[in-house]
Amino acid sequence: MLFINRQTLKKKSNRLLVMLYVDGLKKGFGSGRRRLEVLKGINLKVEKGELVSLMGPSGCGKSTLLNIIGGLLEGDSGKINLGSFEYGTKSPNKVVDVRRKGVGWIFQDFHLVERLTALDNVIFSLELSGVPTSEAETRARSALERVGLGDRMNFIPDQLSGGQQQRVAVARAISGSRSLILADEPTGNLDVKSAKEIIHLFQDLCREDGISILMVTHDPLQASMADRMLLLKDGLTAASDIRSAWGIEEVN
Repeated sequence: MLFINRQTLKKKSNRLLVMLYVDGLKKGFGSGRRRLEVLKGINLKVEKGELVSLMGPSGCGKSTLLNIIGGLLEGDSGKINLGSFEYGTKSPNKVVDVRRKGVGWIFQDFHLVERLTALDNVIFSLELSGVPTSEAETRARSALERVGLGDRMNFIPDQLSGGQQQRVAVARAISGSRSLILADEPTGNLDVKSAKEIIHLFQDLCREDGISILMVTHDPLQASMADRMLLLKDGLTAASDIRSAWGIEEVN
């Protein structure tokens, strides 16, 4: 009997190139005896259409790594390539285009404007990145339809469930046509059912739209739903065998 690995087929068909390449990235804080080296030479790749989960103990540098990749913080040394962008040690004010055009963010706390509707939340984000209002509305509507909120566009956050609010945040992230999404504990405030639905949405966006997602999570079950898992420990990343360590079977 021939067994076909669905994830392998997906990887062969969708991931045609390296979307994100991090080479020798280092970052420390403080000086002298109080100097703390957080990232000690991070090397990682995320390919087009790949969902990668990143785990690690509290305080190990996961958020620091995401902030540098997202252009919010500069590294001490090393290099990052994201599509046509090359950075890593450049200050945030020199990588504005990375934040506007290269990277979308999804956070644990949604970060929605409470008084704006779902549609206006996405429009507002696009306008901040320089998209004209008329185009922003079209793109926002398309993004909300894409995440299954076509019938909730005119609802404010208080009228939406936690899972729906996170879908608005996902729509906001993908509406800018950015190639990479950084998701920082995106299911941390959701119940188990809603969390699984968000991960399934991520899988669909990677598979169907070719978006790459790097997801930080503390939940080994959520991490096991990614195409690949990495562990950040002692300032370095390594492939993680989380499934075996936690006795988890592959979740679809």
